[in-house]
Amino acid sequence: MGKFEVPDKVLYVCTGSKCGKRGGKDTYKMASGFVKHSKGKVDIEVIRIECTDRCKFAPVCNIQPENIWLKEYSEKEVLRLLAGLMQQQD
Repeated sequence: MGKFEVPDKVLYVCTGSKCGKRGGKDTYKMASGFVKHSKGKVDIEVIRIECTDRCKFAPVCNIQPENIWLKEYSEKEVLRLLAGLMQQQD
Protein backbone atom coordinates (compact mmCIF):
# COMPACT_ATOMS: atom_id res chain seq x y z
CA MET A 1 0.00 0.00 0.00
CA GLY A 2 1.09 3.54 -0.74
CA LYS A 3 1.41 6.33 1.74
CA PHE A 4 -1.81 8.30 2.31
CA GLU A 5 -0.88 11.97 2.42
CA VAL A 6 -3.16 14.64 3.81
CA PRO A 7 -2.64 18.15 2.37
CA ASP A 8 -2.35 21.19 4.62
CA LYS A 9 -5.19 22.92 2.77
CA VAL A 10 -7.81 22.00 0.17
CA LEU A 11 -9.36 24.30 -2.43
CA TYR A 12 -12.79 23.03 -3.47
CA VAL A 13 -13.91 24.47 -6.81
CA CYS A 14 -17.53 24.04 -7.82
CA THR A 15 -17.82 22.95 -11.45
CA GLY A 16 -21.56 22.23 -11.39
CA SER A 17 -23.99 23.56 -13.97
CA LYS A 18 -24.03 27.30 -13.19
CA CYS A 19 -20.57 27.54 -11.66
CA GLY A 20 -19.05 25.64 -14.57
CA LYS A 21 -20.63 27.99 -17.10
CA ARG A 22 -19.54 31.05 -15.14
CA GLY A 23 -15.86 30.12 -14.90
CA GLY A 24 -15.66 27.27 -12.41
CA LYS A 25 -14.24 24.75 -14.89
CA ASP A 26 -11.59 27.18 -16.12
CA THR A 27 -10.71 28.13 -12.55
CA TYR A 28 -10.29 24.48 -11.60
CA LYS A 29 -7.87 23.93 -14.50
CA MET A 30 -5.96 27.13 -13.74
CA ALA A 31 -5.75 26.47 -9.97
CA SER A 32 -4.66 22.85 -10.49
CA GLY A 33 -1.89 23.93 -12.84
CA PHE A 34 -0.78 26.74 -10.54
CA VAL A 35 -0.55 24.47 -7.50
CA LYS A 36 1.16 21.69 -9.47
CA HIS A 37 3.91 24.00 -10.74
CA SER A 38 4.35 26.13 -7.61
CA LYS A 39 6.60 25.19 -4.76
CA GLY A 40 5.12 26.75 -1.64
CA LYS A 41 5.65 26.19 2.06
CA VAL A 42 2.11 24.80 2.34
CA ASP A 43 0.76 21.74 0.51
CA ILE A 44 -2.52 22.62 -1.23
CA GLU A 45 -4.76 20.19 -3.12
CA VAL A 46 -7.38 21.37 -5.63
CA ILE A 47 -10.57 19.32 -5.84
CA ARG A 48 -13.49 19.85 -8.18
CA ILE A 49 -16.94 19.36 -6.73
CA GLU A 50 -20.29 19.18 -8.49
CA CYS A 51 -22.47 21.51 -6.46
CA THR A 52 -22.39 23.64 -3.30
CA ASP A 53 -26.08 24.54 -3.66
CA ARG A 54 -25.17 28.24 -3.89
CA CYS A 55 -25.98 28.68 -7.57
CA LYS A 56 -27.15 32.27 -7.25
CA PHE A 57 -23.59 33.21 -6.22
CA ALA A 58 -21.84 31.28 -9.03
CA PRO A 59 -19.01 30.66 -9.42
CA VAL A 60 -18.23 29.50 -5.88
CA CYS A 61 -15.14 27.94 -4.30
CA ASN A 62 -13.85 27.49 -0.78
CA ILE A 63 -10.61 26.75 1.00
CA GLN A 64 -10.44 24.47 4.00
CA PRO A 65 -9.66 24.32 6.89
CA GLU A 66 -9.92 28.14 6.97
CA ASN A 67 -13.54 28.00 5.76
CA ILE A 68 -12.93 30.87 3.31
CA TRP A 69 -15.61 31.15 0.62
CA LEU A 70 -15.30 33.08 -2.62
CA LYS A 71 -18.41 33.93 -4.61
CA GLU A 72 -18.68 35.55 -8.03
CA TYR A 73 -14.88 35.53 -8.10
CA SER A 74 -12.37 36.17 -10.84
CA GLU A 75 -9.45 33.85 -11.60
CA LYS A 76 -7.10 36.59 -10.36
CA GLU A 77 -8.76 36.50 -6.93
CA VAL A 78 -8.25 32.74 -6.70
CA LEU A 79 -4.60 33.03 -7.79
CA ARG A 80 -4.01 35.75 -5.18
CA LEU A 81 -5.58 33.56 -2.48
CA LEU A 82 -3.54 30.50 -3.47
CA ALA A 83 -0.27 32.43 -3.66
CA GLY A 84 -0.90 33.91 -0.21
CA LEU A 85 -1.80 30.55 1.30
CA MET A 86 1.27 28.88 -0.18
CA GLN A 87 3.53 31.34 1.60
CA GLN A 88 1.95 30.85 5.03
CA GLN A 89 3.59 28.71 7.63
CA ASP A 90 1.47 26.63 9.96
